[in-house]
Amino acid sequence: MHSETSSENRAADPITERLFRARTIILSGEITQKVAANVGSQLLALAADSEAPITFFINSQGGHVEAGDTIHDIVSFIRAPVRMVGTGWVASAGALIFVSVPREMRLCLPNTRFLLHQPAGGAGGSASDIAIEAQEIIRMRDRLNRIFAKATGQPLERIEEDTHRNFWLDADAAIKYGLVGRVVRNSSEL
Repeated sequence: MHSETSSENRAADPITERLFRARTIILSGEITQKVAANVGSQLLALAADSEAPITFFINSQGGHVEAGDTIHDIVSFIRAPVRMVGTGWVASAGALIFVSVPREMRLCLPNTRFLLHQPAGGAGGSASDIAIEAQEIIRMRDRLNRIFAKATGQPLERIEEDTHRNFWLDADAAIKYGLVGRVVRNSSEL
């Protein structure tokens, strides 16, 4: 059985190789455990290659919170600085990843929209199991609210109030809220 190395995989895909050389990651779509493993691997490989900045484009409706946590934590863990560029929409677990870098490194394209909200659950089973899952969702909500309060500079109470329901922000509102550092219109502004 032949096992390909990651460099052989990159060589087989010229776009992936070109993005690796450009120190660029693109996350587009739902955030799953598989996506977290793929993006985490890319981040660790780029960080091992050099401490030069990494540009991370994100366009995501969100997804699995713990998968978002994984990417958030790896971005914070590596030594290479990461520039986060929001495009399209950056929602839910996508917003969690977006705030993994300091505000001055959080950029977005002009038409990006952001969505913050409390986590949702889909627990089933016995009443005891549902009660345990409800407690975990409350703990997760509190943890996420604290992360967003710290990242934006907003008081925790405001984050709790705003995320009680879907809270949408366009690029300008996201800057005023403290979610985004600045809007970029072309690559020369990076």
